[in-house]
Amino acid sequence: MTDSPAADAARHIEEGFETYHARFQEITRRAAQRFAQQAWAEGTQDDRERLALYEKHVQQTLRRVRRIFESNVENRDRWAEVRTAYAERLIGHPKAELAETFYNSITRRVFSTVGVDPLIEFVADGLTAPESIHAALCSSLVTLGPTTADTVESVLQAYDLGVPFEDIGRDAHLVAERIESHLGEIGADGIDHVEMLEAVFYRNKGAYLIGRIVASGTIIPFALPVLHTDGEDDVLRVDTVLLTSNALSMVFSFTRSYFHVVCPQPWGVVRFLKTLMPRKRVAELYISLGFTKHGKTELYRDLCAHLARTDERFEAARGTPGMVMRVFTLPGFDVVFKIIKDRFDPPKQTTRAEVMKKYRFVMLHDRVGRLADVQEYEHLEFPRNRFDPNLLEELLNVAGQTVRLDGESVVIEHLYTERRVTPLNLYLGEMDDDAAREAVIDLGITIKDLAAANIFPGDMLVKNFGVTRQGRVIFYDYDELDLLSAFTFRALPEARDEFEQMSAEAWFHVAPNDVFPAEIGKFLGLPARLRPVFLRHHDNLLNPAFWRSMQAWHRTDEPVDLFPYRQSQRFPSTS
Repeated sequence: MTDSPAADAARHIEEGFETYHARFQEITRRAAQRFAQQAWAEGTQDDRERLALYEKHVQQTLRRVRRIFESNVENRDRWAEVRTAYAERLIGHPKAELAETFYNSITRRVFSTVGVDPLIEFVADGLTAPESIHAALCSSLVTLGPTTADTVESVLQAYDLGVPFEDIGRDAHLVAERIESHLGEIGADGIDHVEMLEAVFYRNKGAYLIGRIVASGTIIPFALPVLHTDGEDDVLRVDTVLLTSNALSMVFSFTRSYFHVVCPQPWGVVRFLKTLMPRKRVAELYISLGFTKHGKTELYRDLCAHLARTDERFEAARGTPGMVMRVFTLPGFDVVFKIIKDRFDPPKQTTRAEVMKKYRFVMLHDRVGRLADVQEYEHLEFPRNRFDPNLLEELLNVAGQTVRLDGESVVIEHLYTERRVTPLNLYLGEMDDDAAREAVIDLGITIKDLAAANIFPGDMLVKNFGVTRQGRVIFYDYDELDLLSAFTFRALPEARDEFEQMSAEAWFHVAPNDVFPAEIGKFLGLPARLRPVFLRHHDNLLNPAFWRSMQAWHRTDEPVDLFPYRQSQRFPSTS
């Protein structure tokens, strides 16, 4: 019997999702080989290929569905039938939540749905609950050895990373010492059991083994970053051990690139990780695993749930208003919403298309822990009474091409979201001197980390940097950001006479991408009391030689070597 058009469309959409996910996993599996072979450049290419997969397969699937429905493709009653048929196909599906998001991506491209449409979409109340599905086993218990070091060695031996350890016994003892010290600090009598995720988390130059220790009833995160040694022999070593939620949260930070992890049942991995980092949003965990579209879905549902349980209104975000973006937030929701203005304040000369290009660049580039991740949304709808009236008036005034009123609703055609942080200029004025000095020192390290990732921030005013809840400085204003290699770093020419010396304008030729590092200290906009701190620690940033040396280094294709934990946490290298 021939399927009905609705059933046929549902089948094609499921097949489209399965094809996409199979390709996603195929690329993800390469990470093990890339790590073993130290094929870092190829790994970067895999990152970009994987990010481009989703839209490619959505469009392919959409073309098939359009052929089925022909001129009837925008019939909502027909799509209600498709949704029902699709839901039936997903019963017991191990990746149902991802498949539902894929389906929603199809319908939103057909209808350009404003807000949500429960007749044709999967919305929060109608979601398949992943925890109710029979989950594939994603973790296993470790047999405890006579000593903590024996247990750690068993953990390391359980994984095949394609390259042997330099000295597995040494690494096990180093890890065991840290574990036993931590157990003493929290007053635990001993280890009850150790449970490890079976999948290896690959990113950049590291392989992360992640699990949990239960000691005296307390769950302790347990993560082992594994790296290649720097010696001539191709061998591995454990670089450190991470035993707190905060430390692991930095590894899974919204400022980091996505992991490559083979997940037969993603919700099982997310649920496990949530026990280790209870403050992390489920959305962020999905995104960290590379499931960015479903992470967006989860974040939107978090936002809707927050609006439903509070009477908070959107209000202007703290900080200096931007020349290109208008930024707003909700008091109890740790996210900011960024809308591109219709016209940019002088002296900005960029375009909307260029700004969007910069944000896409950030999505694709290694963020090295110093750039906030970005999620892009279209066709959102919120009740008008959930906006501060002054904010709404301003949005309609400065971004009328993007924000409009529809009765008692506010429709936003396009926006970006980022995690909310404290603007650095406010932080420096509100914190005590010690905290402010630490932030200024980290500001210089942030600029250097970005340079190591081949990124130049462009507009380096302190108002464009923020401080995370863990005190880490990041950059979040992307409209002038570009590759470091795109700039020419020059020394300031010496004035030849008094006229040139007193001139208010540059008396020498300046090309569009010329940068004069000697002026960086002046243009940061640091408070006078903190400028000496910055110069004392980072005076090399004012020298063109530093920037040229970074450019020369990038021409060698040597990968960036920045780790998501403090240098002081690393075990001593024996190479």
